[in-house]
Amino acid sequence: MMLTVYFSGTGNTAYIAELFAAQMGGKCLSIEDEANFSAEFAAADTIAFCYPIYGSRAPLIMRQFAARHSACLQGKKVAIFVTQLTFSGDGAMIFADLFPKGHFHVIYAAHFYMPNNICNFSLLRKTGENSIRKRMRMAENKVARICRDISGGIVRLRGASGFARLLGNIQGKPWQGDSTGAEAMPGTMEAKAKAGVKIDEDCTVCGLCIAACPMKNLEMADGAITHNSNCTVCYRCVNLCPHRAITTFFHSKPQWQYKGLSQKS
Repeated sequence: MMLTVYFSGTGNTAYIAELFAAQMGGKCLSIEDEANFSAEFAAADTIAFCYPIYGSRAPLIMRQFAARHSACLQGKKVAIFVTQLTFSGDGAMIFADLFPKGHFHVIYAAHFYMPNNICNFSLLRKTGENSIRKRMRMAENKVARICRDISGGIVRLRGASGFARLLGNIQGKPWQGDSTGAEAMPGTMEAKAKAGVKIDEDCTVCGLCIAACPMKNLEMADGAITHNSNCTVCYRCVNLCPHRAITTFFHSKPQWQYKGLSQKS
């Protein structure tokens, strides 16, 4: 039985996970769902993990999830799908590095180019409507091809080559350091980002960001929104805030917001 498990900050990865699960069958679960994941993993013989790439590495929240459920994955067949804006090198295969060698058998690894959701960094432009539709079509075609490959026993491992590892380390080393663990290493860009939430004077304390945060990093205290230095940099709150009052890592005021793929035709 196939099980698809994903983390999605603003909808790109959810789109890929749901496409894949619809064609391959089996359940499709967000790691944020209230589910008995130990039981779900035990019932599945093949598990597809889907996540967005941050600095060529798996996001903090996905690494923590993997660490909690490591024992359940031993001996399983695993497919790994990652969403990225440009390149990540070994972004998919880096997930296998979170586990002891041979812990599970990777049967497929693939990267998907998706629209930009980083809405407040001038070097990363808003993805145009035509480009979004093109990337969606490409993703749909790629998922169909992957499903045919997996059904036919064809193994493809994107990110497994030495060159891919080198490319991944260009971004991965500054972002996460040498760690393959579940926590951010002190002194890394990820550790800085973890404590990097800022909220400006335009905040109306509506609480939308608190409800949306997958890390439960935000809370209300003395009539203001505060954070607990536990951000996974998913950009969900930055894209959802009705007053564009919250930022993380990059702190320019958002000039636009990414609303995900579910609203696109």
